[in-house]
Amino acid sequence: MSRALTQTELLVELEPVVEENLNRHLGVAKEWFPHEYIPYDEARTYDGVLGGEAWSPEHSAIPEAARVSLVVNLLTEDNLPSYHHEIATTFGRDGAWGTWVHRWTAEEGRHAVVIRDYLMASRAVDPIALERARMAHMENGFATEYGTMLQQLAYVSFQELATRIAHRNTGRVSGDPDCERILARVAADENLHMLFYRNLLGAAFELSPSQTMRAVTDVVTSFQMPGAGMQGFARKSMAIAHAGIYDLRLHCDEVLAPVLRQWKVNEIQGLDAEGEKAREELDTFMTQLDLTATRFEERREARRAREAAGA
Repeated sequence: MSRALTQTELLVELEPVVEENLNRHLGVAKEWFPHEYIPYDEARTYDGVLGGEAWSPEHSAIPEAARVSLVVNLLTEDNLPSYHHEIATTFGRDGAWGTWVHRWTAEEGRHAVVIRDYLMASRAVDPIALERARMAHMENGFATEYGTMLQQLAYVSFQELATRIAHRNTGRVSGDPDCERILARVAADENLHMLFYRNLLGAAFELSPSQTMRAVTDVVTSFQMPGAGMQGFARKSMAIAHAGIYDLRLHCDEVLAPVLRQWKVNEIQGLDAEGEKAREELDTFMTQLDLTATRFEERREARRAREAAGA
């Protein structure tokens, strides 16, 4: 199409694609139960109302970087009411769109349940600090910076994959088989969510290539994780990056690049002048991001070498 589509037109045109991918999702998504993943036999009563044992950092052998990442991941999942509001407002609550919105919300809700139950049973983090952080983060809420449906579809296509990688790597770094099993299960859900959104945006490229290219470029060049608004996020994200859980190299090579390749952004035909401009901006940004990621890796290796020499 030569003209930009309105939000309503996009919703209508993409509805059959939503229904198709919703049915695919329901056919492959596996039912699972958080309680089956929790080592309840390791749990014991905390101090306070029931007079149990106060929490202490020595109660868990999980490395500090993994603890930080677990808290960031959980607080991100905790903000689900705000995410639901955003996508329900954009996509609507009717038809296949509405069915997906509610199904996605229900699946995401399990993630916070299983991660929090694990943290409480394993005593991996301070429960009082965690609850205070949850309250502060949810009181702040989340509001998308992207004003169009295409931008929001592009954002969640990348964000779901980024979250999947962050969960899997957190489990790996934790050194705890129970934690790794839980986060692998959560990551499997996130991957299916990514596929849903990625397929929708792929269909949007066929409907309105220039409009979609601009949306993708806008998101790639300004992307932030949904937990960016939480207190101390910059410090936490740096600890996560230095541990190799989620960093610029992973963001570039395992999140942005694979999704862009799947959409074949360099091969898309029929772009108008604005669409071509957006594609050029995207290519320039990805080249610069690769250089920035390389510099980060070099600084990280130098820091590790200094730490090893001083040990």
